[in-house]
Amino acid sequence: MFEFSLEATEGAARSGTLTLPHGVVQTPCFMPVGTHGTVRGLHPDEVRRTGAQIILGNTYHLHLRPGEDVIASMGGLNRFSGWPLPMLTDSGGFQVFSLAGMRKLDEQGVEFRSHIDGSTRHLTPERSMEIQWDLGADIAMAFDHLPPGDATRDEAREAMERTLRWLERSRDRHAALAAEAPARQTLWPIVQGGSHADLRRASLDGILDRGDWTGVAVGGLSVGEPKPVMQRVLEGLEPHLPADRPRYLMGVGFPDDLLAGIARGVDLFDCVAATRNGRHGSAWTADGKLQVRGARLRLDESPLDQDCDCEACTRFSRGYLRHLFVVEEQLGQRLVSIHNIRFLIRLAETARRRIIDGTFAGWADDWHRRYTAD
Repeated sequence: MFEFSLEATEGAARSGTLTLPHGVVQTPCFMPVGTHGTVRGLHPDEVRRTGAQIILGNTYHLHLRPGEDVIASMGGLNRFSGWPLPMLTDSGGFQVFSLAGMRKLDEQGVEFRSHIDGSTRHLTPERSMEIQWDLGADIAMAFDHLPPGDATRDEAREAMERTLRWLERSRDRHAALAAEAPARQTLWPIVQGGSHADLRRASLDGILDRGDWTGVAVGGLSVGEPKPVMQRVLEGLEPHLPADRPRYLMGVGFPDDLLAGIARGVDLFDCVAATRNGRHGSAWTADGKLQVRGARLRLDESPLDQDCDCEACTRFSRGYLRHLFVVEEQLGQRLVSIHNIRFLIRLAETARRRIIDGTFAGWADDWHRRYTAD
């Protein structure tokens, strides 16, 4: 139930097929984020029509509300949310470590105060596995220590080494849970190490020494470091990542970053930026970012993007979408969110076709020049 086949490569760029209990995912692939069990503001069928093959659920938020016990009693996150295709849940580590001033870290785990009611919670590798098991997604992520983008080398090393120790505990607890229900959920580890190539390599070596994983994630990027740093880290890791396993770059999903990641051997991406930008009237187009609220669009009869086949671009004009934002009509937020998700998914779909026919590098250069020209 957890198989990956590599179908074509061009340079480091790859196309493949990932088989999971709830369906098949063709890569490279962008995964929309459903923080609270829904991609914000959108019906599951609308998300499916964007071409989404897999979405994310957020362990931290779903643990706080409604609680994993509620979701488990309702048949798991897929049934609870009405999403029938594959799902991935993060470990909760990113959200916990972003709670500056509201958390306390020790070797056992992280004690934190809920941002909702101030109650004290304790998240450990074991607890993260138990919560994710109850949520029931196809892929669970190991609990990791995420250092900030400006972490010193010593801080990055400490977080990387702790992540490896926590990986052992995550692995053992997940294996105990899975012993009673095999082939239900797989566990993926997370490479840490900040911007330091040797720490990243040590993290990956430690991960591969600790298990035969069905996929590997790269975390701790797109957290404030310059984009060339992220690209350098990926370039350093790519030759050493198992070629026969999917590679997931966590929290990265701006269009140019997605394409740069694909060129450096990444298979899966996720990010909240598509819907967050959509709700604020920022649309991605082949010619760069477009501010839908702009007065110059008032009489513009063209679609957001001439090349796009989404439900916004095939039916509504820029002028109409601007009107929806001006009058604060929620439909505008939803339509631009749909467009942005479809834009990223279509970008990944096109990259896949170009990798298969051997024209990826030239196409990617042309795409980037056009996207950044204005």
